[in-house]
Amino acid sequence: MHKLAQLDHKFIWHPFTQMREWLRHEPIVIVRGKGAVIEDVYGNKYLDANASIWTNLHGHNHPKINAAIRRQLSKIAHSSALGLANEPASLLAAKLVAAVNPRSGISNPKLGKVFFSDDGSTAVEVALKLAYEFTRRTRGPRPEPRFISLQNAYHGDTVGAVSLGHIDLFHKPFAGLLFKTDTVMAPYCYRCRFNRAKPERADARDYRKCNWECISKLEQAFARQRKRGNPYAAFVFEPLIQGAAGMIPQPAGWLQRAAEIARGHGALLIADEVMTGFGRCGVPKSEIRTTKSEILFASHHENVQPDFLCLAKGLTGGYLPMAATLTTQAVFDAFLGEYHEFKTFFHGHSYTANQLGAVAALASLEILQSAASARARAQLEQALRHELQNLWALPQVGDIRQVGLIAGIELVRDWRTREPFDLRDRAGWRVCQAMARRGVITRPIGNVVVLMPPYCTTAVQVRKIVRALAQSIREALA
Repeated sequence: MHKLAQLDHKFIWHPFTQMREWLRHEPIVIVRGKGAVIEDVYGNKYLDANASIWTNLHGHNHPKINAAIRRQLSKIAHSSALGLANEPASLLAAKLVAAVNPRSGISNPKLGKVFFSDDGSTAVEVALKLAYEFTRRTRGPRPEPRFISLQNAYHGDTVGAVSLGHIDLFHKPFAGLLFKTDTVMAPYCYRCRFNRAKPERADARDYRKCNWECISKLEQAFARQRKRGNPYAAFVFEPLIQGAAGMIPQPAGWLQRAAEIARGHGALLIADEVMTGFGRCGVPKSEIRTTKSEILFASHHENVQPDFLCLAKGLTGGYLPMAATLTTQAVFDAFLGEYHEFKTFFHGHSYTANQLGAVAALASLEILQSAASARARAQLEQALRHELQNLWALPQVGDIRQVGLIAGIELVRDWRTREPFDLRDRAGWRVCQAMARRGVITRPIGNVVVLMPPYCTTAVQVRKIVRALAQSIREALA
């Protein structure tokens, strides 16, 4: 075993990992990367098919981002945002506000204030605290503000974010630490009890037979809470597709309808775009040939503008941990007062508005908003869609769900019955292990294999990724 692997085994506790299983095998130790390829200590190369857990947008070792960080290193790496401002963070905040308020097609509210933090969990935590206190200050302190989110929601691992989550496997052990939030049916077309369609070899959203019962359930939940005299303070959601729930996409029109219902009942909208933001959900056809990509956020694909927009993961192009929560002037104004009134937002992080993260994010945004990037993303989306069609030939593939540059392939015992594998069978894990042996790295969510490559991935590399997946399914599950 390589000495670095030995040190890992001796000292490191990995996230979301059963360490007894981990300690049985020599781990892959990554030492370098270039573009969509990463390399281990033995010189083995792998395609990074999940963008280093959904963070890397433009590929590893990108010259533009590297150069931006080097320039900043010659100035200063970090100074506190508590009592001080800095150049890169100020420029980034202005750029983010411009990016999240497209010039046309998206209705109000305008997002004009940026609160920086460290990662997706803290971005959601900021939105949660702001929405909670804003509601208390505008509606009155009693009754306590309540929140509603989707079935199988995952919004991070800090206590507030976990309270918004509804995945028992992740969240039930911490139930004693959490505050109560409500859940409502998510539009999981493939396994929806209201979908009367028999299984077909296509995305379940395309052949579903239902009466939008998921929207009716949402309406009923908001109406019940309003009748109790305490309308929901906020509706928290991942737009277009739920990530850790198993890459569960929403049918076209769902988000716009859901947002209208929430707003109609006086609720704020908290959009968790930690995974879906920065072009991950694709390029609108109208923008492919333009000189600038304007629609970078999933909410805007359905003309929804939230009151809070939570960003992380791809914010720095996958280089450094940094997050941002954007909100409105109205929310900001609710926290203004004289010093002695103590209306300050008492929340912060040591590395808030870090300069290195900010310059990486500025460089990433510049790349994203170029016509070349929009064309590359559109081509990658089409290449991925084309290659994924080959997987329908496998009886263990039940559903293939693609939203832009995100794909989830749900594995089943037999597509005709939709019978799932027991999680103890580790079907997704075994398939991903077989993919690694074929030079492709990704990570499953239960029985769902996730493909989310960096935007620089070529059509040839996409073909290799999907072929490795097909061969691995045959090897591991046949």
